[in-house]
Amino acid sequence: MPIPETCILIADDHSIFRHGLRQVIEQQPDLKVVAEAEDGQAALESLRSVRPAIAILDIDMPNLDGFGVARQVAKQAWPVQIVFLTMHKDELHLSEAMNLGAKGYRVKEAAAQDVVNCIRAVRRGETYVSPTVSIHLLNRARRTSELLGEIPKLEDLTPAERRVLALLADCKTSKDIAAELGISTRTVENHRAKICEKLNLRGPHALVKFAMQHKGEL
Repeated sequence: MPIPETCILIADDHSIFRHGLRQVIEQQPDLKVVAEAEDGQAALESLRSVRPAIAILDIDMPNLDGFGVARQVAKQAWPVQIVFLTMHKDELHLSEAMNLGAKGYRVKEAAAQDVVNCIRAVRRGETYVSPTVSIHLLNRARRTSELLGEIPKLEDLTPAERRVLALLADCKTSKDIAAELGISTRTVENHRAKICEKLNLRGPHALVKFAMQHKGEL
């Protein structure tokens, strides 16, 4: 019995690279590129209309970058797995990608076969990170473990509270967070109060300071 095709969207503002990537992917009989986009807004339109299983997004794109696309995917709760395809090999970009729920992070300079391996890993429910940046993922996991050891109550935060804390680390105001998460400002303030209570934080700026200090682990 043949394996069902996995439908894929590619979003990258470099057409030659995008088309080459499509050729590599479609050499596999079980992988099919159903849409291409040259910027973030076009990617969102394709995600809305085509509903692929996996979206391969460049981080640096005009109109809306890959991170912005991923935020909208999370807000709309679309059933698509995100793979970031980028030139960025630093820990900051990787951490932001992981915070946004990415299942794959592939560096563009990697071998062509690497993207196929990444897609297959994500399809199996695994997380795939290019070897050139995997050390950052290990460091992130180590610091998260250390942070949980220092502040055991951090693991008691709800998913909503963790999202609010992560957005505070980006210097977002309560109003900004409310708009991004589609909730009221009062609800955000309630989340902030609960987080402070659980983490035993005191003072007007303690929560934001904590969030910024531990941004990579949230």
